[in-house]
Amino acid sequence: MRNDFCIYILSHGRADRMHTIHTLERLGYTGNYYIIIDNEDETADQYFEKFGEEKVYQFDKRKMIKTFDVGDNFNNRNAVVFARNYCFQLAKKMKIKYFMQLDDDYTNFGLRFTKDGLFKHIHLNKSLDEILTAMIDYFDKCKNITCLAMAQDGDFIGGAGNVLGKNITMKRKAMNTMLCATNKPFNFLGLINEDVTAYVKHGLIGKLFFTISNLSVGQIQTQLNSGGLTDIYLDKGTYVKSFYTIMFCPSCVKIAKMGVAERRIHHKILWKYAVPKILREEHKKIF
Repeated sequence: MRNDFCIYILSHGRADRMHTIHTLERLGYTGNYYIIIDNEDETADQYFEKFGEEKVYQFDKRKMIKTFDVGDNFNNRNAVVFARNYCFQLAKKMKIKYFMQLDDDYTNFGLRFTKDGLFKHIHLNKSLDEILTAMIDYFDKCKNITCLAMAQDGDFIGGAGNVLGKNITMKRKAMNTMLCATNKPFNFLGLINEDVTAYVKHGLIGKLFFTISNLSVGQIQTQLNSGGLTDIYLDKGTYVKSFYTIMFCPSCVKIAKMGVAERRIHHKILWKYAVPKILREEHKKIF
C-alpha cells in the first residue's frame, strides 16, 4: 500500500472482538492501520496491552464535543461521531493524505459484479491492497468528491432485482467505509446517524459523497454485537436515530417506514430537495 494512506478502526469496548483487524490480515492488507478509542472507554488498557501503544490512539471526548454540533442537550457521549471527527485532526498531525474510517466488526470485503457486468457476490481473497489503491486513485482524480465509500451487504437485499444490483453505479451516500482526505475536511454532525446527516447536510451545499456499488463490506448485525453503538441504538431506537438527520436537514428528510416482512422506522431522504441541480453552461438561456 502507498505510504500516504492509512486505515483508522473506530472502536469502543471491543478489544477482544476486533474482527476488522483479522479480516484485513486475512485479505493481505499491507498498509498501516490504527485503532481509535476514547478516554471514556473503561477497557482502554486492554487495547494498549493487546495491540501496543504504537497502534492505539486515544482522544478526549470532552474536547471533541466543543468542535461540532451534536444536535442535542442530553449530555450523552456514547457515540462514534467524536472519533469520526477526531480522525481528521489525527491524520493532519500524522501527515497522512488519505485515510479510511472502518468500524471494528467487518467480516468480509467483496465485489458485486463479474467482469461481464453480471450481479454476483464475490468475496475478496488476498486482494484488498489492489481494491483500496484503485479507490484512492479514483478519489484523487475526481477532485470534486469529498468522501467515497463501499456499499454494505444490506444494500443488496433482493439481489439482482435491487436498484444497486442492476448495474455498476454510484449512489449519493457514504457510510461505514469512508475514504477521506485531509485537504477535504468536513464535520460529521449529530450524536447518532452522523454519517447520513453528513452526506445530506454537506450535499445541500454541493459537496459530493458517493458509494461505489461494485464494492461491499459485510459486518456483524449491530444488536448481536455488544459494545460500540449497540447500547445507544437499543436505548434510543431508530426513531430518535433518524430524527437527528431531520433536525439538521428538515427541508429534505422525513420519518418513514421501511422493510417488507418487518416494517421499521427509518429516515427517508427526498433527493429532489436535497442537492443542487446544476445544468451545463450550454443549456443557459439568453434573455
